[in-house]
Amino acid sequence: MLISGADKMKSGFVGGILTAAFMCVLICLAAIAGCGSSSDSSSLSDAASGDTVEITNVSYDPTRELYEAYNEIFAEYYYEKTGVTVNVTQSHGGSGSQAQSVIAGNEADVVTLALEHDITAIEEAGLIESGWQDEFDEDSSPYTSTIVFLVRAGNEKNITDWDDLVEDGVEVITPSPKTSGGACWNFLAAWAYACELYGGDEDQIKQFMSDLYGNVLVMDSGARGATNTFVENGQGDVLIAWENEAYLAMEEYPDEYEIVTPSISILAQPSVAVVDSNAQADGTAEVAAAYLEYLYSDEAQRIAAENYYRPSNEEILEEYSDVFDLDMNLVTIEDFGGWDTAFATFFSDGGIFDEIYSD
Repeated sequence: MLISGADKMKSGFVGGILTAAFMCVLICLAAIAGCGSSSDSSSLSDAASGDTVEITNVSYDPTRELYEAYNEIFAEYYYEKTGVTVNVTQSHGGSGSQAQSVIAGNEADVVTLALEHDITAIEEAGLIESGWQDEFDEDSSPYTSTIVFLVRAGNEKNITDWDDLVEDGVEVITPSPKTSGGACWNFLAAWAYACELYGGDEDQIKQFMSDLYGNVLVMDSGARGATNTFVENGQGDVLIAWENEAYLAMEEYPDEYEIVTPSISILAQPSVAVVDSNAQADGTAEVAAAYLEYLYSDEAQRIAAENYYRPSNEEILEEYSDVFDLDMNLVTIEDFGGWDTAFATFFSDGGIFDEIYSD
């Protein structure tokens, strides 16, 4: 409209004043536009011009140290590659609770959660596009872990395997499968042991699980909370723990704890995904994808190992064979029919966990 108005101006003193005013408006608009392009850090065009981009990674409890280190190396890598500075906001909590927070409006650009099922829940809410498991290598699981026992130095209760956790007087610490992904892995590892012990007899397996959870002293909402209960607050005789959590506790408190490897455990596969709806709205889809892709780089894989996660890269995993027991007997989620079946069977409302724990 300003341009068409200028076309109608007549020459002369009035026209000159109006023309000058018009030019001032154009200059001001150009200046405002220039300021906007440098401050709007969320658009891809801004990324191309070398500005700062903000992304949010909603993760689960025990990844705090891992991503604190990873965010730093990713920012360096991405700046060298593109000239763009990436700032990552990190959020941690129980994996199931974190998934629900994203569904409820937590504007995550990426999620790095403990269970495939938790990310599937976000997909079913319409925020992640189908096929996300195939977007990155290893079913979008850049590192793995397993479940071990952490006991106090001396192992006073002589805990060596799952059957010791059902003995009278043994106090167990584990988080709730209703809110914690790690707790779901804990439950399934124990179930796999009982299944072999009792030859698949479901009644005996359920009784074993009921006895185990009857010995649970504190059931926190997340894995890190359970670790704090055991380590910081000194409660319980044994913590059923992510392998990385157990190693971190031993690193922080040398000579105070021991790791016990049970005869049967489970291959825990945390999953990652771009939250497509949010990332597209924020204009961060390209950066978010790069953030997850770089988790598979050699540098990032070694950072995972240094934080006691098992690299998905087999060659790099082998480099840390002096840290990890690579001969553990590990079942997988496929032994339970995949996560959709396992979650419906064990952890949905009215499922087996509710049945054995309410008893």
